[in-house]
Amino acid sequence: MFNFANDPQAVGRMYLTDESLRIRQETHELYSEPKVDFTDWALDSVSWRGDEFVLDVGSGPGRYYSALMSRFPDIKYYACDLYPGMVQNHPYKKSLSLADAQRLPYPDASFDVVMANHMLFHVPDVERALRELRRVVKPGGFVMATTNSIHTMPEFQALMRRAITLLSPPGTANVSVPGQHTDPFTLESGTRLLCHHFFAVVRYDLPRALVFPSAEPALAYLNSTRSVREAELPQGVSWDEMMMIVREQMGRLIDHFGELTVNTLSGLLVATDRGDFIDEYIDKLANIKEQTKPMTPQRKPRRGR
Repeated sequence: MFNFANDPQAVGRMYLTDESLRIRQETHELYSEPKVDFTDWALDSVSWRGDEFVLDVGSGPGRYYSALMSRFPDIKYYACDLYPGMVQNHPYKKSLSLADAQRLPYPDASFDVVMANHMLFHVPDVERALRELRRVVKPGGFVMATTNSIHTMPEFQALMRRAITLLSPPGTANVSVPGQHTDPFTLESGTRLLCHHFFAVVRYDLPRALVFPSAEPALAYLNSTRSVREAELPQGVSWDEMMMIVREQMGRLIDHFGELTVNTLSGLLVATDRGDFIDEYIDKLANIKEQTKPMTPQRKPRRGR
């Protein structure tokens, strides 16, 4: 099944500006429970010296730059993004490049940390991008990639599925929902894909919920994904018709429960050959091998005749 989440034209339409991303980020900031700043949580999940060379792939407007600098002002920060409209508001343009994650313009083993946060599911060839991340990270460094679980926002999926079912011809089977199980880099698939390129991968999950007091912010969130999801609708079903029914369903739920709760699951994948979480394990493994190394038998001296 073709996936419009990483179709260059669809993604390009979404990111002509940073408006769609801003809507989704602000939705999480305003309506997530418990209140946890995801960027801070992700950065606090790994170990930092404070003087690393960091590459922020798909940096967008620089959310991670500001958080890093507030912690570690001595970090050497580099960033790249494919879309000019996404970086027009980036606060640090000195080391900012327009570049494709599949063809990074940096020498081998250049960075202690390579970040690819909530962007690998937009890359047409994920394996190629991961090879590039692997190429530019130092042997003792690590890659950190945030993304969503395949199981995130099931309530949105259920609302859209019901709307699509109502709009489809009678007897239609196997109703498909935009974005359902099609993103190429999730917490689940990303763990497996990173294991193809790195010795160790660890997954950190952050389960939360979006709690909406009205339908409008929930609808704004869904509409911010329209450019990459609309083309996935079944033939004969329009986005506007689907969203009209979704709006009606949301209104009924909010009237009954007083709010609309949408469970989310996003997280962080950290991949390394020897860095961050795996350092202690590698050292212990080396000690165990040294302690269990078989003794080389000593040859007895030959007796003279």
